[in-house]
Parts: sequence; structure tokens; C-alpha cells
Amino acid sequence: MRAVTRRLVLPVVVVLAASTAACGSGAAQGGGSSGDASAGGAPAGGASGAASSGGRLSGTLTVFAAASLKKPFTQIGAQFEKAHPGTRVTFSFAGSSDLVAQIQQGAPADVFASADERNMAKATADSLTAGTPVAFATNTLEIAVPPGNPGRVTSLRDLARPGLKVVVCAPAVPCGGATAKVEAAARVDLKPVSEEQSVTDVLGKVSAGEADAGLVYVTDVKGAGGSVQGVPFAESSAAVNTYPVAALKTSRNPALAAAFVQAVTGELGQSALAAAGFGKP
Repeated sequence: MRAVTRRLVLPVVVVLAASTAACGSGAAQGGGSSGDASAGGAPAGGASGAASSGGRLSGTLTVFAAASLKKPFTQIGAQFEKAHPGTRVTFSFAGSSDLVAQIQQGAPADVFASADERNMAKATADSLTAGTPVAFATNTLEIAVPPGNPGRVTSLRDLARPGLKVVVCAPAVPCGGATAKVEAAARVDLKPVSEEQSVTDVLGKVSAGEADAGLVYVTDVKGAGGSVQGVPFAESSAAVNTYPVAALKTSRNPALAAAFVQAVTGELGQSALAAAGFGKP
């Protein structure tokens, strides 16, 4: 059962209307958002502060987001802060399965962005989301190889060759679930030397020369620059991941959380996501 809809229904309040207008106005390009949390670790504290009585948003927002979203979300966070002076966005980037487990255990967070619908469904099943999650991006797999492609990988089937060191995501992680789907579509049985807890860990092993190939997202290959090469394969179309985002009931600043979700799904966020190589849902 799909827990994601294509529209986000939010209460009509003045503060959200004001925030939407500001986010959609095309804030200036920004770098990394301040307070960027390290991958895999929950921030030290939750969101603090609230919308001021004058209708302006203020306070700190904690966003738990899939590791593959680090580059565009950091940019969105910086632009969001610029559009709303007095706000601060912090992030925890990790595998979606790890993040939802932290949320279920009470980790302080205001917004959750998953790399698949399966992990978001865990949050909605536990009544942790404030409203219905909304799909905001899609992504597909690509083979990453070290520069020069020393393993001479040209297809998904090549990854099953004896002696080739292949790294993939663990089955519980969205990129691992996608890997299982493309294996089934291609009728290939991979024997990875390791299964990682996030797609960025897979990419790191390939770029460091510790693996001959790894299955990551097309956005990871694009964002890696010259540290890896990408090898497209036809079976990737069998596993298109849809990314949903939702504000959380535990948020101490629901107005700010809702405004950030609108920024991700609106012009500001969609522009950053498209530039990073994500598709539209």
C-alpha cells in the first residue's frame, strides 16, 4: 500500500502562506546549510523556537534525510535560511532505515525525508508523521567504477564475474532494495564483498579503490565528479525509487517544519534536486 500522495495538504494559516511565498520567490544560490550534522549521527538537540507573533518564521529545524540527499538538501537548507532570517536548519544524513529507527526510538527531529516509500511507511504506521507524506523526487541505480574502469565493467551481468570485488547497499537500505529488484530483473545473482548501510559508503569504497564496482544512484555518480565513473544499465528502470518527505508530530516548531516541506516540494527544492540529477515523482 502506497503511503505517499502527490499533493501535500496543509492547514491554511497565515504563517505558512507567508513562508510559501518567500520560498517560491527563488532565493539566491547558497552553499552548505549551517549546522550540517555528520552522516549517520543524530543531532544533539531537537528544534527550538517558534514562529514569531509577527508572522515570521524563526527557530532551529532538525531534518533527518537520506544520505543521497546531502548535496541538494544542504543547498535547500542554506536558501531556506536566507529566505527566512532567524531560522537555522540542521541535518542528519544517513541510510533511511537507520533514520526511521532513530525516529521510532524518540530521536528529536522535525522533518523526515526518505529515499523510498517503504521506510516512510514505517513512520506513518507508527503515527509519527504530521499529515500525509508527499513524493518530491525519484532516483535510479547506476554502476560506479573507479576512474579508468580497471574491472572493465560494461553491464550489470559483469558484476557477477568471479574475482570482481563488488559493493552494494544492505537489503534494509533503499539502494539495497533497489539492487535486489534489478538483480531479479536481470536474473543475476551478485556476490558482494560487503553490504553497506548507506549509498555514500558504497560510493566511498569505490572511489577509494577498495572495490571494482558498486551499485549507487545516478545522482551519486554525478555528484562524485571525477572520483568515479558511471556505467548505466538497462535493468535500472526496474527499480525507480520514489522519495517522500513529511513533517513529524514530534516537531517543536510545526510551522517551520511545514514550511521546509513546502520548500522541498516547491520551486526552490525542485530546482536544487533537478540540478543534482533527481527526477520528478
